[in-house]
Amino acid sequence: MAASSPEDVARKLGYASPTDLILHLPLRYEDETRITPLRDARLGDTVQVEGVVEHSEIEFKPRRQLVVQVKEGDARLYVRLLHFYPSQVALLKPGTRVRLMGEVRPGFFGAEMVHPQFRVVRETTPLPDTLTPIYPAVAALSQYAIRKAVAVALAEADLSDPLPIPAGFPAPFPSFAEALKALHHPPPDADLASLEGRDTPAWRRLKFDELLAQQLSLALAARQRQTLHAIPLPEAGGLHERMLAALPFAMTSAQQRALREITHDLARPHPMNRLLQGDVGSGKTLVAALAVLPALAAGYQVAVMAPTEILAEQLFFKFQEWLQPLGIEVAWLAAALKGKAKKAALAGIADGSVRVAVGTHALFQNDVSFHNLALVVVDEQHRFGVAQRLALRAKGAQVAREESPEASAIGDSQPHLLMMSATPIPRSLAMSYYADLDVSVIDQLPPGRTPIATRTINANRRDEVIARLRDYCLSGAQAYWVCPLVEESDKLQLRAAEESHTELVALLPELNIGLVHGRMKSDEKAAVMSAFKAGDLHLLVATTVIEVGVDVPNAALMVIEHAERYGLAQLHQLRGRVGRGARESSCVLLYETPLSDSARQRLKIIHDNNDGFAIARADLQLRGPGEFLGARQSGQQLLRFADPVADADLLELARDCAADLLERHPEGVRRHLARWLPRGLDLFRV
Repeated sequence: MAASSPEDVARKLGYASPTDLILHLPLRYEDETRITPLRDARLGDTVQVEGVVEHSEIEFKPRRQLVVQVKEGDARLYVRLLHFYPSQVALLKPGTRVRLMGEVRPGFFGAEMVHPQFRVVRETTPLPDTLTPIYPAVAALSQYAIRKAVAVALAEADLSDPLPIPAGFPAPFPSFAEALKALHHPPPDADLASLEGRDTPAWRRLKFDELLAQQLSLALAARQRQTLHAIPLPEAGGLHERMLAALPFAMTSAQQRALREITHDLARPHPMNRLLQGDVGSGKTLVAALAVLPALAAGYQVAVMAPTEILAEQLFFKFQEWLQPLGIEVAWLAAALKGKAKKAALAGIADGSVRVAVGTHALFQNDVSFHNLALVVVDEQHRFGVAQRLALRAKGAQVAREESPEASAIGDSQPHLLMMSATPIPRSLAMSYYADLDVSVIDQLPPGRTPIATRTINANRRDEVIARLRDYCLSGAQAYWVCPLVEESDKLQLRAAEESHTELVALLPELNIGLVHGRMKSDEKAAVMSAFKAGDLHLLVATTVIEVGVDVPNAALMVIEHAERYGLAQLHQLRGRVGRGARESSCVLLYETPLSDSARQRLKIIHDNNDGFAIARADLQLRGPGEFLGARQSGQQLLRFADPVADADLLELARDCAADLLERHPEGVRRHLARWLPRGLDLFRV
C-alpha cells in the first residue's frame, strides 16, 4: 500500500474507511489564490511570492543550512532551510521557478523566509481558485497527502442528503455537499474569522447533522431497550416498610418521588436505564438501598459499583447497616481484597449466598461470576469508562436469558441499571448525552443540613488557620485537612499529605490526628476511618479519597490545601463532607499565588455558590462537555463539531425532529447514521 493512499491516510488519522475523510475538516486556511510581487512583500507579512532561484548553497556557519536566493526583477528574497533533504537541494537549483508561502522576516543580507512552503512551478502554472485547507495531521502525514486523500474521498463518496431539510432550520440551509465544499474549499473572499470560528451556514449545517445523528442514535437505543427482556421486580415484599421503620429520620419528598420512579421501572419486563441525580448530601445512597429491595425480595442479586475503594467501603458499610437487619448478606469486593477473604467473597457471589456485592472495578473482572444478577447500581457513574459499564451489565445477560425464555439471542437481555451522580448534569447535556435515560432528580436536601460557609485564604496565612484549627478541635468538633498528593513531588510543588500529617502532629500535640490516602492497605484505611467516625480522632489528614461517600456529622470544618489545583466538581464534592450535623460548618480554601485566570474563576465560583447545579453549569463552561462527562475515559469522542451549550438551538431542533424522521424515513436514518457513526452506537447505550 502506498504511503499516501487514501486507505493509509484514513488509517493513520484513525478513521474506519477512506470515506470518513469527508468529515476530516480543516483547522484553518491559507490564501494561495494571489501572488504578492516580491518588491511589495513587507516585513512581518505572511505572503505568497514567486521568483527564480538565482543561487543555492549549503552553508556550515553558524550551522549547516541550505541558503537559497530567489529573484524577481530587481527584488531578492533569501530562503533558509535549517532541516532539508537531498531532494530539496536538487529541486532548488539555479534557474528553477518557485512559489513560496511564508512570513517575511529581516535577515542578515535582507528580507528572508525561514522554512517556507514551496513548490516548483512554471510561468503558466495556475493559481488555486479556493483557499488552501490546513488539516489536523499526525507526524507521519504531510498536508499534501491529506489533501489528496480528502479530494479522492469527496469525489467518490455519496454526498447526497439522505433526510429532508427540517422545517424550522434557520435559512440558509446548504445541502450536505454544498456545506462540505464550503468548508474544504472556501472561495477567496470567504470570511476567515467565521470559518475558523465555526460560525457559518456550512458549519451550522454539519453541526446540526452531527447532533441529529446523536439524537437518532439515542432514540434508537431507547427503542432497542424496550425490545430487550429483563426480570420484572414488582414487589419488595414488605422490606421497604421494615427498612424505613428502622431509620432514625424520614425520607424527603424528593427522595420518595425518585424511589417511586425507580420502582415503577423495575416492575417492567424491560431493563431500567435510569440516572439518579442529586446534590452532595441529598440522600442518593438511601434511595439506592431502598431500590435494591425488590430484586432481593424476588431472590436475585444486586451489584453496586463505585470508582474508589474508600467509596466502595463506605457504600458497603451503609448497605450492611441497612440490609443486614433484614437478613441480607452484603459482601465487599475490590482489587485489594486478597487470599481467603477474596475467595470467600467470590464463592458467595457465584453460589448466590451473597445477595449484594459492593465493590470497585473488580466486580467486572473475569473471575467474578454472579449467580442471578438482576440489578446493577453504579455510583459516580461519570468516573467510569463506557467499556467498564458495558462489562458489568454483561455479567447479568446470561442470568436474564435463563430467567426469561423469550430472550434467546445473545445479548438480548440485560439487568436493570441504576446510575447515580452527585455531579448534576445541566439540561443541555442531559438532553444531549442522556436522552435515552430516564432521569430522577433529588432536588431537596434533608432537614438539618447546615449551610457551609466557604472562605478563600492565601497560603501565607497558613499558621493562622492552624491556630484556629486547634481551638476548633479542642471545642469538641472534628475536622478534615485535605492535600493533593500522598508524598512530596519534585515536579509539583504541592504540600503532600504525609508531610502535612507530620507537620500537624508536631504543631498540634494536643490533638489526635489520623492520615488516610489511596496507597494505604484497605484494612488500614478502614481502621482510620472508623476511628474518625467514632470520634477518636480530632483531625483527619487525607487526600481526595474522602471526596465522596464519607459521612461524619461531627466533622464541620474542612481545610483544602492548594485549592487552586482542584476542579470545581471535586471542590464541591470535598466540601460536601462537612455540613452533615448541627454544627455551623466551614470550608477553608488555601491557595498559593500567583493564581492563573482559570484558578481564580474556579475559586470565585465555589466561594459564591453552594448549589451543585449552578456549579455544574459553570464547570461545563470551563471544561467542555467531554471532560465534564468523563467521556475521555471511554476512548471515544462525544461530539466532534457541535457544542450542546453553544449550539442549543440546533440541539433542540435535532431532538424535536428525530422521532418523526425515525417513523417516516427509516432508510434515510440508516444512511445518516452510517455517515456520522460508522463505528456503531455503543457510546450512547450505557
